[in-house]
Amino acid sequence: MINETSRHKGLRKRLVEGLKVKGIRNPSVLEAIGNVPRHLFMDSGFINFAYKDQAFPIGAGQTISQPYTVGFQTQLLDVKKGEKILEVGTGSGYQAAVLVEMGAKVFTIERQKELYTKTHKFLPSIGYKPACFFGDGYKGLPDFAPFDKILVTAGAPLVPPELKMQLKIGGKLVVPVGSDKHQDMCEIVRIGENDFKMKKHGGFVFVPLLKGTVNF
Repeated sequence: MINETSRHKGLRKRLVEGLKVKGIRNPSVLEAIGNVPRHLFMDSGFINFAYKDQAFPIGAGQTISQPYTVGFQTQLLDVKKGEKILEVGTGSGYQAAVLVEMGAKVFTIERQKELYTKTHKFLPSIGYKPACFFGDGYKGLPDFAPFDKILVTAGAPLVPPELKMQLKIGGKLVVPVGSDKHQDMCEIVRIGENDFKMKKHGGFVFVPLLKGTVNF
């Protein structure tokens, strides 16, 4: 049973209205953010801040992304119902839930064992069932490729070449690329076997995308 009150719903509605003002206009994205109970993804100490447009810590040096950032990346990804989407960096599971809410078939990978263990049990308990994997996001999930879309939710110093090659022809990769302190949001479309088109969409700051996996 989801712990949901009319106050939570009202705060989400207000959040969605704020995202519209900031430029998130895709109705499917706004509806998904309006439906996903973000307060359940946060530690109890932050629960009163769940519907503020801010990022918050979730442990293991990671954060739950700012709702505007989730909305921006998801809008840029241009999600269609039934699409097969790879998310790199499961984190709290909030972004994966938004993608599932939009009707995508979601594969999500997390390198931090602590987060993976928590999230892959938590998401089904509130009705979201992406395919969750523990592993190195830089390598993606070649056994399940190709993907219609790939979304990276951490800042990479460069576009991971393995991820580009796991896109379908015509598929899209959205990834923040740059230094630890500033990344450009990059939209990369695979237009041929070895041919890609890239466009940049403004600056953001994400936690870094790390290579390898953490075992403990």
